[in-house]
Amino acid sequence: MSPETENKQKLESFFKDEYSTLKNYVGSRIKASAQKDPEDILQDVAYNLFAGADGYGPISNVAGFVYRSIKNKLIDGMRKKKTESEEEIESDKMEAKWIEFAELMYEHSEQLYSDKTLVSLKEAMSLLNPMDREIILAVDFEEYTFREISEETRTPEGTLMSRRHRALSKLSKAIKRELNN
Repeated sequence: MSPETENKQKLESFFKDEYSTLKNYVGSRIKASAQKDPEDILQDVAYNLFAGADGYGPISNVAGFVYRSIKNKLIDGMRKKKTESEEEIESDKMEAKWIEFAELMYEHSEQLYSDKTLVSLKEAMSLLNPMDREIILAVDFEEYTFREISEETRTPEGTLMSRRHRALSKLSKAIKRELNN
């Protein structure tokens, strides 16, 4: 009997005998959610193990092999969840910065802030030349000080302040044009 066929038989026998125990093991390690439940995770691990059985060397400790595979799958799921959560937080922070910036831009305007004004602001920002856009993003979104930018770019602080002021003026005009269309 070839090692590949033997691996599949061992895995099949183990999953048949230990399925409910494996499911309980996974369930004890995760909080069930609408997206994944213990059975889904177990099925995914089983599928991957059976699909790759031909590529493994002879499996001597099937239980250890399966439990280690489950543990790795759970760790991967936690990493992915953490990454998605971090991305959501960053996205929420950036959206809050856009709203704060939009409110600042419309503070001295007869236009009232709305979702439409936020869209207009984003469109107007995309039309600015790169240097103007970069100074606004650095100061108003990334919260760099003029001193920090000056040290990094070797541009005098006064020049940076003037550049930002002109960029805000261009942005304001572009927004007004956008909203009047």
